[in-house]
Amino acid sequence: MNGGLPGFHNAPASRAVVVASALFSVPFGFRGRFFDLGLSYQNVYQSLSIWRLITSLFAFSSTPELIFGAALLYYFRVFERQIGSNKYAVFIIFSTMVSVLLQILALGYLKDPSINPLTSGPYGLIFASYVPFFFDIPVSMRFRIFGLSLSDKSFVYLAGLQLLCSSGRRSVVPGVSGILAGLLYRLNTFGIRRLKVHQTEAAHTATQDPAESSIAALVSIGFDRNSAVQALVLTNYDVNLASNILLETQALQQ
Repeated sequence: MNGGLPGFHNAPASRAVVVASALFSVPFGFRGRFFDLGLSYQNVYQSLSIWRLITSLFAFSSTPELIFGAALLYYFRVFERQIGSNKYAVFIIFSTMVSVLLQILALGYLKDPSINPLTSGPYGLIFASYVPFFFDIPVSMRFRIFGLSLSDKSFVYLAGLQLLCSSGRRSVVPGVSGILAGLLYRLNTFGIRRLKVHQTEAAHTATQDPAESSIAALVSIGFDRNSAVQALVLTNYDVNLASNILLETQALQQ
């Protein structure tokens, strides 16, 4: 999976989530307490503590989930580069809060022992990110394997499917909750997309995308800014490759 520029350049919020997930997951994994971290009907409706809520949001339930989850969070940092860290922070907060609320409602409505406790980790943010991934990230390459038509986006979907089914119904509920949260954000429920975390001018200057000239070059050719940013992110800000992707996309749409 290629998420654009290497590392967490211009993606401090994404870096913070990945680091927090690793810091919470690894210590609890060494102690064999993964199964106790997720939300359950008992601890939500009887004695939910702040500590359990925090660990349920960041600590993955197993090492494979940590690997797949961290890889997806790393890939989805492209959205922070597209909309800026201050708006992306709102996306993180909104998707996480709505996902947790939906999980709590599901626990109360279903009262199913087979989903208690739910698997833990930032499922809300990860699966909410699949909504802009589906709608906004263009396909840059198509190929066939054993007669199946696939694209470069297929590998990201497969990684998400693996994470979604990693713990059966215990992981499906948080995953679906995240997707619904992402849809609500995209539909601009309550005008949430207008909000952004306040950022000082110095910090804003420090996190500005240095490839503004590349974006301007593509826009001057005739491409819209949003498509130009998406193509540049996918190609490590290579103007020539990005223009080829945009031209191919236009040709397929005609």
